[in-house]
Amino acid sequence: MTAPLSALPATRLADIAGQAKVSEATVSRVLNGKAGVADSTRQRVLAALDLLGYERPVRLRPRSAGLVGLVIPELTNPIFPAFAQVIEQSLTGYGYTPVLGTQMPGGATEDELVDQLVGRGVTGIIFLSGLHADLTADPGRYARLAARGVPYVLVNGFNERVSAPFVSPDDHAAARIAVRHLRALGHRRIGLAVGPDRFVPVRRKAQGFAEELEAEGPLPASGCVRHTLFTVEGGHAAAGALLEEGCTGLVCGSDLMALGAVRAARQRGLDVPRDVSVVGYDDSELNAFTDPPLTTVRQPVRAMANAAVHTLLEEIRENPVPHTEFVFQPELVVRGSTGQAPGGGPAGRAPVSER
Repeated sequence: MTAPLSALPATRLADIAGQAKVSEATVSRVLNGKAGVADSTRQRVLAALDLLGYERPVRLRPRSAGLVGLVIPELTNPIFPAFAQVIEQSLTGYGYTPVLGTQMPGGATEDELVDQLVGRGVTGIIFLSGLHADLTADPGRYARLAARGVPYVLVNGFNERVSAPFVSPDDHAAARIAVRHLRALGHRRIGLAVGPDRFVPVRRKAQGFAEELEAEGPLPASGCVRHTLFTVEGGHAAAGALLEEGCTGLVCGSDLMALGAVRAARQRGLDVPRDVSVVGYDDSELNAFTDPPLTTVRQPVRAMANAAVHTLLEEIRENPVPHTEFVFQPELVVRGSTGQAPGGGPAGRAPVSER
């Protein structure tokens, strides 16, 4: 529970000053709303209050510039809370109040969440991996939203039938990066486990996967694709089929699917990475602590989230923003779930980053 500053002894000023790395006099000026303090210094003091658990004085609480909705599929996949956290931090920094709408099985649909957000008077909405990424969904819902005067930005899943700003990772390049890494480790039979084919990111990954397998290289390679759910259970099922096909390298469409693939390999008595190498996609801070630590292709979450916020704010301010796709490059992060192919040596190691 936070403590009101009026109830704090004066000695607590030293704690706040130490946390903010400023003088006690500066802390006092900020708390009393006095002028003569740089904005950056004022923000450091306010951040120190928050970190130490002290309640901000009412006069220091900024008025909201408006509500901004954030619609995400669910919270069980770590990539979505990661995006939500950065988006909410960025919005708060610009004075806006984020309102989170989460779709859950049997709960509110995207359209219902939008109606609720618009009913609350949001000034704009950010959609993360929404129906815009589903090629079987009606894109007209976004035109109707625009007609209601609500600007929006769409993240993950470009749809040429929707006129809006899009922010996407390069899913095509992500799959190629993963395959290239496995080929460099000597894997000749490589499988791809991804979600349903109706989603744009899935199709792009599958295309990049196929193109990289066909690319000329020191090791000829072949592979196969299994479509499943973006879950641990989905990854487990797809990996089982790919292992039956003789795949020693597995590229997965999400980190959760990759964890399912590791489990499927172990249930067959296979060691990861000695017998089977597994590459995930997204990258969570927990990946360094899985068993084994998961090699993955990292989405540039912070850059994409900040770009989505900046773009939406330009739309809200009625500044021209290109209704096109802004594409961000992923990054391979090598950990312990990939290794040299069984029975063969690598043909050279691809450039990687490690964490």
